[in-house]
Amino acid sequence: MSAPRAPVTVNGVTYRWPDRPLAIVIIDGGDPAYLQQFLKEGAIPNIAKFMQEGFAVVADGTVPSFTCPNNMSIVTGTPASKHGISGNYYLDVKTGEAVVMTGPELLRGDTVLKGFADAGARVVAITAKDKLRKQLGKGLDVSKGNVCFSSEKAGTTTMAEHGIDNALAFVGQPQPDMYSMELSLFVLDAGIKLLEAGHRDILFLSLTDYVQHKYAPDESEARRFYQLLDERFGRLAALGATVALTADHGMNDKSNAEGKPNVIWLQDILDAKFGAGQVKVICPITDAFVAHHGALGGFVRVWITGGAGKVTPEQVMAVIRPIPGVESVLGKLEACRVHDLPEDREADVVIISTHDVCIGASERDHDLKGLEGHRLRTHGGVSEAKVPFIVNRPMNPDYRLKGGSRVLKSYQLFEFALNGPAA
Repeated sequence: MSAPRAPVTVNGVTYRWPDRPLAIVIIDGGDPAYLQQFLKEGAIPNIAKFMQEGFAVVADGTVPSFTCPNNMSIVTGTPASKHGISGNYYLDVKTGEAVVMTGPELLRGDTVLKGFADAGARVVAITAKDKLRKQLGKGLDVSKGNVCFSSEKAGTTTMAEHGIDNALAFVGQPQPDMYSMELSLFVLDAGIKLLEAGHRDILFLSLTDYVQHKYAPDESEARRFYQLLDERFGRLAALGATVALTADHGMNDKSNAEGKPNVIWLQDILDAKFGAGQVKVICPITDAFVAHHGALGGFVRVWITGGAGKVTPEQVMAVIRPIPGVESVLGKLEACRVHDLPEDREADVVIISTHDVCIGASERDHDLKGLEGHRLRTHGGVSEAKVPFIVNRPMNPDYRLKGGSRVLKSYQLFEFALNGPAA
């Protein structure tokens, strides 16, 4: 029998070497309500087995409850205040331009994937959307057997850049559409194929939330999607993997009685009060694919742009607080303290809506054509920050106590999946 491998320390947390392959799965938009519904129906037997025989709680994700901040929290094992990714989109105050927050140079610290790969593990990172790929793969050397690609770009992967040539051909499936459940299923199928093809130590499989944006837990397409996910989770477990499931965020219906988006058009309100050019509202849910949410979420930021002495954060907050549907209005320092965010990338004012309301910038700047025929379901606030936290193996006494004595953070998933399982 070979000697146990040494633990690996990343960002101040020490992780045991996996005693079997580990598959971390991020169910994008995987609100606990979906599991509650489908467990009650008996539709997801593998997840039910994981929860009964392993470990399962509801954890707190990172706020804002968006894709990039939460994936980066989970893959680094740290809060956003440490890794620096606090949205999908932010205002670069040096240039005055709003930009996507997906560059690997913006991520602070190392990923757990890189830490293990540097120690000799063979690591796989597969995402649905390519926007996450470069940050997840930061520092990951694909010349040493590691793999990092997205299903969005699966047909153009190369050994030099992704660690695999033509992932479509490898998986044996056609290119999935960006707005389809198949985009997520391809991620899991590719992970299963890589696990079958040879020993892999760690797989990080991040899905997309197209289905959850479009369908509520009581709709048949949502049930079908979760049944297909469940079947694949069972296959990962049958291959001997420790399977650890969480979500990057939840999802809520934010439409009114007529089925129209229940929106606060915040830029329009502030412009009417203070005049154009005084403040800039940024919607950090924004990414390249907004058809299913119209860039509307439950968390927005306001930067003062009109110069010193014109408008103050206090004046802005005084206007926003009485607006129906606003849950909290925080200044920069308080927002960073309450939500554990990086101060140098935070706005002057942070606004979070209630569970049934979303916030936009200016009405003219949001294209809502993609929402026609469906109620708006979206995320971003505290009300969408509760997520499942499931490992298909029972915990040892120390981690049973740790998991039962406090509310866990979703970024602790690697720690529990690697350090927690009983022998």
